[in-house]
Amino acid sequence: MNIYDELLQTLPEEPVLVRNIVIGVHWTLVCSKYGGLASTLTNCGPHGHSHLREVGNLHQKTAQELAQWIKSDNLLEASIGMAAINSLLDVDESKLREINASEVIAQKAANKNLVVVGHFPFVEKIKCVTNNCWVIEKNPYGDDFPEEASADYIPQADVVAITGTSLINHTIEPLLSLCKPQSTIILLGPSTPLAPVLFSHGIKYLSGSRILDEEACALTVTQGASFPQVKGVRTVTLSTSE
Repeated sequence: MNIYDELLQTLPEEPVLVRNIVIGVHWTLVCSKYGGLASTLTNCGPHGHSHLREVGNLHQKTAQELAQWIKSDNLLEASIGMAAINSLLDVDESKLREINASEVIAQKAANKNLVVVGHFPFVEKIKCVTNNCWVIEKNPYGDDFPEEASADYIPQADVVAITGTSLINHTIEPLLSLCKPQSTIILLGPSTPLAPVLFSHGIKYLSGSRILDEEACALTVTQGASFPQVKGVRTVTLSTSE
């Protein structure tokens, strides 16, 4: 069974209606049992290339129906699917730590080799505490490495931090397969599902988000907020050691 089927099997069987869906330029929000965020990704191509199914009727679907879209090759549909999954997950709040992914990475990667998949704002600060810090990015910036370099650097890493958008663009499984067995793997970013089933794939830390105020979140997402500008959200971490 693949990682997507495992995630989908953790969702409630009883149909949950979608209360709201917002697709912003940076973030997608689905509100059903809870509120769930995911990065908004689109396929590269000419204008109108990301044709979305059933536009205008998405709010009439169940969250479980939308969650199935995580498997879509249309990245915009997969973004909705990821947000829908996050809107359905029951999370044990007592096991969550109020700690940002950057803090976890800084602690675990001190004096070690680190690979970060995705160019996060904290990367420059963390580089100074590691032996090596290799950043792999689909759209490389500065001294980032292109995604083709994953096979060269991930097997060398003691700590591997992978963006949660890897679930949306379907690169998560190939990336995990490159990690050496003893490495510490962190899945991070607001798209990250706080689902313990992911720990069976070698991931040690899930650093994601929980929505506290759906109205504030929806308003800022609608107005094009980058994540630091999104209101009504807190960042949390779930780990195998908690």
